[in-house]
Amino acid sequence: MSTYRMSDGSVVKTENAQESWEEATRWNGHHHISVATGSQWNHETLYKSRKGRYWIERTSQYQGSTPSAEWVSNEEATRWLMTNEHNLPEDLSELEETVSE
Repeated sequence: MSTYRMSDGSVVKTENAQESWEEATRWNGHHHISVATGSQWNHETLYKSRKGRYWIERTSQYQGSTPSAEWVSNEEATRWLMTNEHNLPEDLSELEETVSE
């Protein structure tokens, strides 16, 4: 479980999230590659806060790297979920047509 101070000064904790979604991965014949980052080393998880705001946690397997988190818009959360092949939660379902062609 991780705690982050966001750019607006608020604090989020992964264990307090209302919902979370893991990135999708693809096997390239040698490694599992993150769909979200295109890397075998860098990873993302999308969270929905208790207040209904979306944020992305970024982690890395690189030695010495520091995990981080940032708020994302509902549109960006919708894109992330669609790209990572997740069903959209009810509060984002209306944005599907806005962000896709």
